[in-house]
Amino acid sequence: MSKAIRIQKQGGPEVMQWEEVEVGEPGPGQARVRHHACGLNYIDVYHRSGLYPLQMPSGIGLEAAGVVEAVGEGVSNVKKGDRVAYAAPPVGAYAEVRLTTADRLVNLPDGLSFEQGAAMMLQGMTAQYLLKRTYKVQPGDTILIHAAAGGVGLIACQWAKALGATVIGTVGSDDKAALAKAHGCDHTIVYTRENFTERVKAITAGALLPVVYDSIGKDTFVGSLDCVRPMGMMVSFGNASGPIPAFDSSMLASRGSLFFTRPSLMHYTAKRDDLVASAKDLFDIVLSGKVKIEVRQRYALKDAVQAHRDLEARKTTGSTILMP
Repeated sequence: MSKAIRIQKQGGPEVMQWEEVEVGEPGPGQARVRHHACGLNYIDVYHRSGLYPLQMPSGIGLEAAGVVEAVGEGVSNVKKGDRVAYAAPPVGAYAEVRLTTADRLVNLPDGLSFEQGAAMMLQGMTAQYLLKRTYKVQPGDTILIHAAAGGVGLIACQWAKALGATVIGTVGSDDKAALAKAHGCDHTIVYTRENFTERVKAITAGALLPVVYDSIGKDTFVGSLDCVRPMGMMVSFGNASGPIPAFDSSMLASRGSLFFTRPSLMHYTAKRDDLVASAKDLFDIVLSGKVKIEVRQRYALKDAVQAHRDLEARKTTGSTILMP
């Protein structure tokens, strides 16, 4: 028997339980993976809390890295002994060992550790599609990244700098501002004491921005729209402060025919070719040294309750992993 975090109902962190589970042999299209590290992401909070419904009882977690122990019929993209990583459904990554869909696994290059793999797959591929597919950041662009000291934020700041952008980032404290600056953020805005919209207007001399990347949601939505220049793009990719309110599309027209999108990594990597290409792009830029993946917090997997409490209290920065 192995152990995993399971939930019988959705709710607060306390609904997560460390339980013994039986993991059988992989069926057709499946692989059994022994995890060496598991990723902690804000989407896990949405799954646990009920913002994103799950069928109960359920595992939790979308990201991990480890070694393939066995594969089922029809699996050809991985084999026993392969080092792999993933960031994809089905949920259940908070586990010592699990069965998962084999075509969602990618081989982890030898130059990257299991800890790096678990720390960067979801956040790094999110940064990849945001910066290179949702809105293609060009040299000379000035962009705004909310939560710049968070997991996606630190990766996105570095990657955007590598693409030649000027990066503005919002953060919650001076310590987080220093962290963001050390990872490529040119201008930091401490939102707890500064009006980020007014600062963006000052930094850009009123020109505003071609794109805003907003993972905060309700608290920053209108202010973010006010940072986008005419015919620019507002990218809402998270709801850390709660879902954005219903809004009239005239809000986009009145600000200059803005584009608005609510993307998801799972759509951008739904096709295996897109998944492999996104992961390769991420691996390549990390191996080049232009983007550094730093594990800033580690918790024992059995302590996932405390990890979630700290994540929701905004006590964490950058990438966090859970160790089986």
